[in-house]
Amino acid sequence: MSNGIVELKIVPSTAQRFVQDLGPKTYNFRLTWNDAGVGTWNLDIGDENQNLLVAGIPLVTGVDLLGQYRHLGFPGGLVVTSDADTGDIPTFDGLGVTSRVFFVPD
Repeated sequence: MSNGIVELKIVPSTAQRFVQDLGPKTYNFRLTWNDAGVGTWNLDIGDENQNLLVAGIPLVTGVDLLGQYRHLGFPGGLVVTSDADTGDIPTFDGLGVTSRVFFVPD
């Protein structure tokens, strides 16, 4: 994708931590799988010094995951897309394959 849109570097089927530049800032990400109910991926974001900024954001399609956290200075939004139905929740083995997370700068 262009216009400054960046796909987060997600390894499929793996709870993980990674560092990603979003615009002019660097963030620490943690993805965990919550097996309760239908199962969901959850996202924690920390600043460049690993200070936790937000925790437990469920990865769902169709919304800006950072919309309610704009006061924290994020330079854009995060959106989840799905190759299948636009309302699909990313599955354990689908995140990074059929579902992706993109940063969309302001």
